[in-house]
Amino acid sequence: MRKASRLFEIIQILRLASKPMTAAAMAEMLEVTVRSIYRDIAALQAMRVPIEGGRGIGYIMRPGFDLPPLMFSVEEMEAIVLSLALLDRTGDEELKRAAKSVNQKIAGSVPAPLRQAMERKALYAWGSVAQSPAGLDLGLVRRAIRDEQKLVLDYRDELGRATERKIRPIALIYYSQTANIVAWCELRQAIRNFRSDRVENCEAADAYFRGEGDRLRQLWTGEWLNPPAAATA
Repeated sequence: MRKASRLFEIIQILRLASKPMTAAAMAEMLEVTVRSIYRDIAALQAMRVPIEGGRGIGYIMRPGFDLPPLMFSVEEMEAIVLSLALLDRTGDEELKRAAKSVNQKIAGSVPAPLRQAMERKALYAWGSVAQSPAGLDLGLVRRAIRDEQKLVLDYRDELGRATERKIRPIALIYYSQTANIVAWCELRQAIRNFRSDRVENCEAADAYFRGEGDRLRQLWTGEWLNPPAAATA
């Protein structure tokens, strides 16, 4: 976690806390060292954020400090609520945890009337919940897409044949039952879709395709609109 993000998280934790928070508790929540929390608290206090307390007794935020409110309309807030609910039905455990964090951040930042739109529980997403793929961490795939890093898959095709594929992942498509990895397959030398539930193992390769992601996505969207005769994995 970058320092700027961590400072924001500490402010949010203290704003929403009902009792003093120890550095150890915040360090566990943010998955950093206690020493990092002490340095971050000192940095925030130097920026005149009204944090009081000390080592061993915990920290509190003095009343009156607030972040600029996020200004949404009620309809926009309802769109956020429903979007987060839909996200919670995917098999991507990392994104599901992120959705809960987003919900808490927004609830702690918006004015009371908009907070009520989040808390009244009037909008629901219904239907089946996708299972998390057993052999694949979708968070790893999303990071590989962002970093333009190649992946190595142990994969079974629709006939059950096992193959090893080195791919250049460029997109993820979330369906109600599974997720598909869209990637340039170095074996087939073409864009292919790989069902996440057919991946038996996935590892990051020590190789990158930096600078190629946008071009490959343009190739993919062109094929999506005009699919080739055969596009199986």
